[in-house]
Amino acid sequence: MGEPKEFQATVGSDSRKEPVRVAFVTRRTSPHVKADEGQYVMAWPEGIFRVAVACEVLAVVLVAISLFWDAPLEGLADPMQTPNPAKAPWYFLGLQELLHYFPPVVGGVLIPTLVVIALVIIPYFNVNIQAEGLWLRDRRKRLRIFAAVALALVVLLVAFKVYAVIAPTLLIVAAMLFAARDSADAGRFHRWLSLRPLSFWIMTWFLLTSSLLTAIGTFFRGPGWSWVWPWSE
Repeated sequence: MGEPKEFQATVGSDSRKEPVRVAFVTRRTSPHVKADEGQYVMAWPEGIFRVAVACEVLAVVLVAISLFWDAPLEGLADPMQTPNPAKAPWYFLGLQELLHYFPPVVGGVLIPTLVVIALVIIPYFNVNIQAEGLWLRDRRKRLRIFAAVALALVVLLVAFKVYAVIAPTLLIVAAMLFAARDSADAGRFHRWLSLRPLSFWIMTWFLLTSSLLTAIGTFFRGPGWSWVWPWSE
């Protein structure tokens, strides 16, 4: 037989503080269990209603823009006189910029497919199933894995001379190392970064990289897809 357990009479209804108990419920306490709901909303109708409102607002804004500004369309396509450079729409310019550095299969198929699959699957990994901070558990092990992945990515970019992507990559690496730093006098920004999950860092890197490549393809590519400055003729 083990040691006898001690029981104490209490007045309360919070089963999280006292999961094993014998309590007397008086008129001043309710028998229900008190629990913190957190920042959650039901998918129906609250979540669907918010999405519907956002879609309606976006539709109204797009219609208003189309009424006041014409689309920047060029003339009819002439196969005898093609523009130089022949640029894709702005939302494909980042992909077209990748084709400048990588072979078509790699830049046009492999990299976009891997990025999309990663953005879909990573939030469901065991390391991120609860959307917790990346560096809150197993910091040393994750730092070693992170260093190996970051080094391999930088070496790959240097090998293919994709220097434009190295800048946002190094920026994200520096931010992640700053978030992993264990500091007793950490500020509010450092605490906020340390609570970001892995999906946040992947998505931030993807947005920075795609925005930079789109900007380069829009303003810095001239005839023959050569590098030109926006202010030069």
